[in-house]
Amino acid sequence: MTLEQTIHALDDCAEACATCYSACIAEGALPEMEKCIRLDLDCAALCRFTSEALARQSQFVGEFCQLCARICDACADECGRHPAAHCQACSDACRKCAEACRAL
Repeated sequence: MTLEQTIHALDDCAEACATCYSACIAEGALPEMEKCIRLDLDCAALCRFTSEALARQSQFVGEFCQLCARICDACADECGRHPAAHCQACSDACRKCAEACRAL
């Protein structure tokens, strides 16, 4: 996995998480989707941060990628439990991102 491919996976994941949490909120299913929304927010923020860290070749890229992969896994598991298309798309993007982070 190249640096550019990993950055692309991080950006795609952040976008999928933002779409998912926005859709969850718009659907008004807050009590049962709270964990999903919180993980989406954490995952999107960390993916954006990690993408920027990779682009600037931070010395902490390894640590950021490890943490990002862990959060992406957690978000993928949670979103994967819900049948909504946006949750399934988020789960897929999170799994791809976690794989990319580990491969880098």
